[in-house]
Amino acid sequence: CSASANKPVLTLFTKKPCPLCDEAKEVLEPYKRRFILQEVDITLPENSAWNDKYKYDIPVFHLNGKFLMKHQVDIQKFEDQLTKLELQKD
Repeated sequence: CSASANKPVLTLFTKKPCPLCDEAKEVLEPYKRRFILQEVDITLPENSAWNDKYKYDIPVFHLNGKFLMKHQVDIQKFEDQLTKLELQKD
C-alpha cells in the first residue's frame, strides 16, 4: 500500500534491555499510525558506528534520517516535526 510509503520514518536507536526505550515507545503509542517505527539495535556488529556514537545516550530518535531527540521523548518537539513533515508532502 502506498500510504505507508509516505509516512515519516522514526528511527529508534536502542539495545536490549532498554527500559527507557520501552517507556519512550509507550509515550509514542498514540502517534503510531502517523509514522513508521524502525528500530536499530546498536549492539549488533553492523551497527558499531551507532554504538560508538550513542551508547550512553539511548534512546536516540531520528526522524527521516535527521537527529530529533535523545534520552526521552520530547512530545512537543516530536509532534511539531511530525506535523511539519506531514504538511510538506501534501
